[in-house]
Amino acid sequence: MQRYKVTFMYDGTNFAGFQRQPNKRTVESVLTQVVNKMAKKPTPAIVIYGSGRTDAGVHALAQVAHFDFPFIIPADSMRKGLNSMLPMDMEVLKVEEVAETFHARYDVSGKRYLYRMDLGEFRNPFKRNYTGHWKFPVDLGKINQALGDLVGEHDFTSFVASGAQTRTFVRTIYEATCHIDEANNELVFEFYGNGFMYNQVRIMVGVLIEIGSGTRPVHDILRLYEVKDRRQARRTVPAAGLYLKHVYYQGEDPAHPTKLPQHQR
Repeated sequence: MQRYKVTFMYDGTNFAGFQRQPNKRTVESVLTQVVNKMAKKPTPAIVIYGSGRTDAGVHALAQVAHFDFPFIIPADSMRKGLNSMLPMDMEVLKVEEVAETFHARYDVSGKRYLYRMDLGEFRNPFKRNYTGHWKFPVDLGKINQALGDLVGEHDFTSFVASGAQTRTFVRTIYEATCHIDEANNELVFEFYGNGFMYNQVRIMVGVLIEIGSGTRPVHDILRLYEVKDRRQARRTVPAAGLYLKHVYYQGEDPAHPTKLPQHQR
């Protein structure tokens, strides 16, 4: 039995999220089917363990999962074999043979998300599945001031959807940036932290875009920490603009080497 770590990307447009759901096409179910087919449908079936969930319509540039395979295949042969059977909206980027103690979810030390917001006057039909959309003027300087209030350890109760399943709403954000992609007329947000909860990034972007548009005070994020009221954060931007960019594990990031504490997973 060999444990494999797989890093893969997917276009989330036609997936009902990552996690397996009855009668729905999900990333986990598609990958599980392909891995079991490669292993000639063993009993019991091979189980896929992902680094975490993504919602319907959310994309991944580098999601991570692991599974135990009943016989040894060279890592690059495994990559090629999986890609030969996966649908066109998924691709395995890298396969690694790892120790049986490695866990794709429990060994995570951090994640990096990207959000793209199209600034065109009207919704671009070729971007509608890959960006959010905001047609109003924005002040990048105000957004960048507000981003500083996100960095550090905070209670993000106001920034989490009601369906979040977690023991605590405290998380640490190490980096939060925003720039304008002039070529594509987009705002590009990036967040790196030790973990993110259900809809957290999409709600944070919603607050930031309102700050940039002048409908919220620049430092309103500090007030939202205090009130701990999801309703006051208001907006959740569309899933289409969100990308899981990178999953970090112990030893990959010397600045933040510690895996996420169990109570925050």
